[in-house]
Amino acid sequence: MTNEQKAIKATYFSIFGNASLALIKGLAGFFGNSYALIADAIESTTDIFGSLLVLFGLKYASRPADKNHPYGHGRIEPLITFLVVGFLIFSAIIIAHESIKNIQTPHDLPKSWTLYVLGAIILWKEISYRLVLRKSKETNSSSLKADAWHHRSDAITSVAAFVGISIALYMGKGYETADDWAALFASGFILYNCYLIFRPALGEIMDEHVYDDLLEEIKQVAQTVDGVLDTEKCFIRKSGMIYHVDLHATVDALISVKKGHDIAHDLKDTLRREIPQLGHVLIHIEPNE
Repeated sequence: MTNEQKAIKATYFSIFGNASLALIKGLAGFFGNSYALIADAIESTTDIFGSLLVLFGLKYASRPADKNHPYGHGRIEPLITFLVVGFLIFSAIIIAHESIKNIQTPHDLPKSWTLYVLGAIILWKEISYRLVLRKSKETNSSSLKADAWHHRSDAITSVAAFVGISIALYMGKGYETADDWAALFASGFILYNCYLIFRPALGEIMDEHVYDDLLEEIKQVAQTVDGVLDTEKCFIRKSGMIYHVDLHATVDALISVKKGHDIAHDLKDTLRREIPQLGHVLIHIEPNE
């Protein structure tokens, strides 16, 4: 199974999970008299649209290179991540607005059984976060990583709701708004997560160098190629799930142009064979002094 197929499969898992939980949370919140659960349902609903965006981005990014996109279509991934962050910000604002409104409105205590619902949700969302995050690391997908953080932020809002409802039930009358305060706190945490998701995607768009481990691996593999004496500059940029590399390799200054050309091709083929996540590899030959 290719990285693209793994990522797409993980996204379908997210869509199904978020749709199921949005329905469960919404019903439990309505019948259990808990706005924190309803706020959780709102976030899960926006997560569905976020996951659909991720799915579109992954499928579009997997298109092969063409005349207008010689490096492929991978750069759509961080762009999709920006849109996903937008969905998260929108859901956080809605949750904060409704929480403040509910804090100012008298209402009944939440039902005690909502805690059991929340306990199961927290467990499921944390498992989902770990599964999707692992797939994002396997596939080098930034948008799938954002989808994983959706699950983690959902788990956090559920924890906040659990704490808020517990306080309301334990303290009794006069503490009915505890779960609303919990939802308000959760909205702030969602906004903080938005930054954690947005920052790496921005770095990817701006070709920020954060690939020291990969750079070291490239240099080590290059040293195994016959004729390569050393490496100099090495520039790496990420596009979707692959990395494009510009590498300067030092060879004997007295060899022929043909020999230097052959070494460059051998180096390129070796790098792409030993490091499968590499895409375009451009080799510049430098003569030794």
